[in-house]
Amino acid sequence: MRRPAWRAGLPVLRRLCYDTLMPERFDLPCEAILDSTADGVFTVDRDWSITSFNAAAERITGIPRDEALGRKCWEVFRSSLCDGECAMRACLAKDIRLSNKSIFIVRPDGEKVPVSISAAPLKNSDGVVIGGVETFRDLTEIQIMRSKVEETYTFEDIVGKSRALTKIFRIMPQIGKSEATVLLLGESGTGKELFARALHHLSDRKNGPFVAVNCGALPDTLLESELFGYKAGAFTDAKRDKPGRFELASGGVIFLDEIGDLPGKLQVKLLRVLQEKTYEPLGSVTPVATDARVVAATNRDLEALVASGEFRQDLYYRLNVVTLRLPPLRERREDVGLLIQHFVRRLNAMQGKNVEGLSEDAMQILMRHDFPGNVRELENILEFAFILCPGGFIQVEHLPEHLQPESRSSADFSEPRTLEEIKCRAVLESLARNQGRRMAVCRELGVSKDTLRRMLARCEKMGEK
Repeated sequence: MRRPAWRAGLPVLRRLCYDTLMPERFDLPCEAILDSTADGVFTVDRDWSITSFNAAAERITGIPRDEALGRKCWEVFRSSLCDGECAMRACLAKDIRLSNKSIFIVRPDGEKVPVSISAAPLKNSDGVVIGGVETFRDLTEIQIMRSKVEETYTFEDIVGKSRALTKIFRIMPQIGKSEATVLLLGESGTGKELFARALHHLSDRKNGPFVAVNCGALPDTLLESELFGYKAGAFTDAKRDKPGRFELASGGVIFLDEIGDLPGKLQVKLLRVLQEKTYEPLGSVTPVATDARVVAATNRDLEALVASGEFRQDLYYRLNVVTLRLPPLRERREDVGLLIQHFVRRLNAMQGKNVEGLSEDAMQILMRHDFPGNVRELENILEFAFILCPGGFIQVEHLPEHLQPESRSSADFSEPRTLEEIKCRAVLESLARNQGRRMAVCRELGVSKDTLRRMLARCEKMGEK
């Protein structure tokens, strides 16, 4: 009697199953063993024809086994890697194993299913490659859970759930409702203007204008006229009155970015605005009242500038009524995953693409990165990756060159060599899976909060070497 195609295509897998499960004790056919697994499993021969297809593969792909057997694998799966970056092809060409690569497959009804795949070559008893085997796990439920978590941690367009941000979120509504001057301190790229706009939206002035001025981007003379305006005849070519930004911001908020770069002459005029709520446009001797709330920001150390005489002490005290210190991204790594999903959704909408997110190995690289440019740098990295990624999941090769693993492939990166590297990898992968939720990581790894904190510190030190 002729053997079915299922059995004919599984000589290596059958031997593996029986060798592993001790055939003298477990009298089970190999296909029954594979059908009992929750992960999809299929094999191909050297011509890329499918030679085996288990029950989970049927369920995940929506294609019956009889229809899949004998067909080319790309006809069945139509995955995000079938356009030239085939994982199975790479395994067979380089005789390597690949683990936990995130992609999506397309079902016959057009539904895209996110999966995590692992692949390896199949060899006969002589060590000759006769095909390949691939397993894949449905990530749909995980993606849904991630989406629900992400919605929970958005505050006035600011994405984050770290302890540092949570403290700021708690007091921002009260600060927004007040009329106090606010000083935002933080490194470049931490989102100071985003926080300023959030304060505006939370205030009773939300229906008024929001006017932003970069105090470090304009020369002194031009900056003065931009802030306070001028009267006709104040200088050559001043044919008519021009309103300044303070006048345009009346009834709303004026955001003075890079306030630490404000020249000394304008520091005096700004001090008067804060003290008396009046100013004089260029060419005028009549004070003009202003009804604009001031929110200032800087990435410089104002206390050091005051000590060196570059910034007026009285102006510093006037600005420093309410101070919010925005943490750099390296101090809130648990927010990286949320920010990535936020930017991916936004970039998809802007560019009309359908990128699902980051693969696990690409996520590991970003979780290790220090982000000297903070949130702005992360956004720029993803914008670059969108240029190279046609769809599906962003892979390591889509990231900027300075983030590419040096002198080793992504497969090497996913296989640490030392015990410390293995521990570090486990922590970072768990952080990525749990969207940076440290308590979830502690529960998953079975460690205390203090142990996790020490492990993350060691990971950071390893990344610096």
